[in-house]
Amino acid sequence: MAIIKTEIRSGAYYDSVVLMQLQRSLAELPGVEDAGVVMGTEANLELLEQTGLLVDEVKGVKADDLVLVVRAKDAKTAQDALAQVDELVAARRSREGAGEDFLPKSLESADKNLPGTKWVLISVPGRYAAGVSREALRLGKHVFLYSDNVSVDEEIELKTSAAEKGLLVMGPDCGTAIINGIGLGFANQVRSGSIGMVAASGTGLQQVSVRIHQLGGGLTHALGTGGRDLSSKVGGLTARMALDLLERDPETRVIVLVSKPPDKSAADEILAYARGLSKPVVVNFIGYQTALQEVDNLLFTSTFDDTAAAAVSLDGDLEAPEISQEISLDGFKPDQRFLRGLYSGGTLAYEALLILDHYLPAVYS
Repeated sequence: MAIIKTEIRSGAYYDSVVLMQLQRSLAELPGVEDAGVVMGTEANLELLEQTGLLVDEVKGVKADDLVLVVRAKDAKTAQDALAQVDELVAARRSREGAGEDFLPKSLESADKNLPGTKWVLISVPGRYAAGVSREALRLGKHVFLYSDNVSVDEEIELKTSAAEKGLLVMGPDCGTAIINGIGLGFANQVRSGSIGMVAASGTGLQQVSVRIHQLGGGLTHALGTGGRDLSSKVGGLTARMALDLLERDPETRVIVLVSKPPDKSAADEILAYARGLSKPVVVNFIGYQTALQEVDNLLFTSTFDDTAAAAVSLDGDLEAPEISQEISLDGFKPDQRFLRGLYSGGTLAYEALLILDHYLPAVYS
């Protein structure tokens, strides 16, 4: 009978990249059936419950507690696996730190060592993230805020302060961006070109940027905003700043604006702002209803494939192929009753739901 062992480390914060790699390393150990390595947020505890790894010892943890759970063939194997955590983390740090001579202890010392740096990437527990971001803005840096668990009020404060300084705050919970061809966070290597992106959806940004690359186009920048940016409270503060930056960028000829389902009032405001730009803007707000496909310089699309194709066509150098919306039934069995899909991002799942809603009597997510 399988045994579950747990370990909780209070205040031991790691970002999601480290957590995923550590979880994979534990799960690959001999005799280990499954492993969970997460910060103790409510959403993460729900994931543990869904995988059968949530036990009573874990239920009282805090958001900045590191939760380690191992299910193994016996108690000794599970305990031995947990005992290897420090060794696995140290090995990763050793690989990453090879060749590094200077590890700054503060943003200010890092700035003095690299005075020309324009960006600060922040991955700390949520309760510290706003303070570190304020310090970065004080130093005149753009902020890529990977951390989550930052309050909406703090987000509004940071983005308002950044706008006053002519700076960007991408996030919180911003997982991906591309700046001058350099990927931040989770990013794909794509061709440089003349299409700029603003995205309130990490998977949307990745999907459209990759499709642009596959169609022969390229990007100047792909700017993430954080998933709450087009909410009613935040009101598109970063999206507006990002659009302005791309409007003033001489290398950007076409702008793509992508979002997970936005608040209608925030969407209306940002679209009104986009209509004032001199460059064409391809818009894909998942689930956003509009009577017209084209309004002034705005071109509305409903799928990420269409978005990429439209951007490449507007860029002028290439002619994008027609994207077929037909769904082939050849792969389905005559008696098949269900169609199921697993998606790595909520925006991708919602796009599929909206498409399938035209073909199937009922779709659930």
